[in-house]
Amino acid sequence: ICCLFISRLIFGTLYPAYYSYKAVKSKDIKEYVKWMMYWIIFALFTTAETFTDIFLCWFPFYYELKIAFVAWLLSPYTKGSSLLYRKFVHPTLSSKEKEIDDCLVQAKDRSYDALVHFGKRGLNVAATAAVMAASKGQGALSERLRSFSMQDLSTIRGDSSSTVPPSVTVRTSSKQSQPKPSRSASEGTGSSGKC
Repeated sequence: ICCLFISRLIFGTLYPAYYSYKAVKSKDIKEYVKWMMYWIIFALFTTAETFTDIFLCWFPFYYELKIAFVAWLLSPYTKGSSLLYRKFVHPTLSSKEKEIDDCLVQAKDRSYDALVHFGKRGLNVAATAAVMAASKGQGALSERLRSFSMQDLSTIRGDSSSTVPPSVTVRTSSKQSQPKPSRSASEGTGSSGKC
């Protein structure tokens, strides 16, 4: 299957693309029209292939038949793409051209309206999310600040400031390194120290 895919890529796409380039470069109208017909048929074949691959992939020699079909389209002897275009595609498109153009205009208008509608909804959702995030962020910051006691704030200020007198710094650091005594023991020591 991989080999068939590569051969289809080379013969179905790259080879015609190169000769289309040569036709455009040489400005040969006959070659240009020939390759334009091929690309129209190949586009229809690729579209149909998307659905037939689902239902007919079990068919024996299905992939080989697709390669043979592409070779038939390309062959200068069979002129398959020109034959299919002149017999089927051109008459069908000519008879349905007005309806197809109307459908394309309507689809373009609907897609533009849908794009504007979804764009407005997307902006509203983004704005609401930004406001919610900002309000939650502000609330979290204020809760974090409220959780600090005055002692915590003075300790942070004392540790980070170099202008604080050394005695204060020593006192705060000695409080941190020593375990806290129980309240009754600290009151007893404090009262005996004063007497």
